[in-house]
Amino acid sequence: MTTDTTGTVARDGDSRPGGPADSPFIRACRRRPVPHTPVWFMRQAGRSLPEYREIRASVPMLESCRRPELVTEITLQPVRRHGVDAAILFSDIVVPVAAAGIDLDIVPGTGPVVAEPIRTAADVERIRRITRDDVSYVDEAVRQLVVELGDTPLIGFAGAPFTLASYLVEGGPSRTHAKTKALMYGDPELWHALCARLAEVTLAFLRVQIDAGVSAVQLFDSWAGALSEADYRRFVLPHSTTVLSGLVNAGVPRIHFGVGTGELLGAMGEAGADVVGVDWRTPLDVATGRIGADKAVQGNLDPCVLLAPWPVVEAEVRRILEQGRAAPGHVFNLGHGVLPETDPEVLTRVVALVHELSSRRADQG
Repeated sequence: MTTDTTGTVARDGDSRPGGPADSPFIRACRRRPVPHTPVWFMRQAGRSLPEYREIRASVPMLESCRRPELVTEITLQPVRRHGVDAAILFSDIVVPVAAAGIDLDIVPGTGPVVAEPIRTAADVERIRRITRDDVSYVDEAVRQLVVELGDTPLIGFAGAPFTLASYLVEGGPSRTHAKTKALMYGDPELWHALCARLAEVTLAFLRVQIDAGVSAVQLFDSWAGALSEADYRRFVLPHSTTVLSGLVNAGVPRIHFGVGTGELLGAMGEAGADVVGVDWRTPLDVATGRIGADKAVQGNLDPCVLLAPWPVVEAEVRRILEQGRAAPGHVFNLGHGVLPETDPEVLTRVVALVHELSSRRADQG
């Protein structure tokens, strides 16, 4: 019998009442009955919240990720405001890469910018393996948050090897991923060496978060949708599998998410996650057919719908809840992150609506 890092459940057995491990979110991830469909939002702690903008006004992004008290406050803000069923750690996918020795910055309005993009085997060797001490601020923030959140689960996360590699090879964000694909096709040996090293870094980063007490983890492969299924299986799947299979005995649900991955959902499901995130392009019942009945799904309201009149939002929420019934477990979310121009009140209303509709359905059996 093993004890999970929250101290509330034996992870290889049935959870005891109460605590994050018995929350609707974790139960849905585990494909267990829930009192209501749980809901949280990617980028829920972000620029749509005035309290976030105020606290971040004079603090650069990477610095904010390295200040545990700031991470704690920002992570808690959407939980207080919206009543979501899970918190997600405030951080960025390039945090562990920076800790591994890569010189980069997160430039406002642009995103991660790498000073010396990866081009050679020697460049790959510059990426150090990381330990808990390299990201001690993340360990401290998670431990603070677990206490503050009580029964609300905390989701840890990391970027998947392909998405991290794309930033490192391109030197920053890219619409075409042309340099990334050129390296992938032109020098497969170097490509796999890069992704293998990034898988090590990612796995170590997630283990730090799990050891500190997160209740679930999400692996973001945001840009994997730029690939064909054949290329995904050859160049990406082995490395994502390394990360997710490396956590098989960690005792927490593993979520895997990418954008534009409708044709990759089956392959992504094979990588080893318990839950597959689905963007707005693929209906959840169709996605379930591709992923398989042994996985829960997460998603998948189009973030732009939140900018429409409320009757439109309500109709879309109802549709997604209905389609989500095809899956053995459903976590309501957006198909990508909350847009900065979103009215926070709409998010709060969506949470209440999801809870109301799904609770009513649960009561009716």
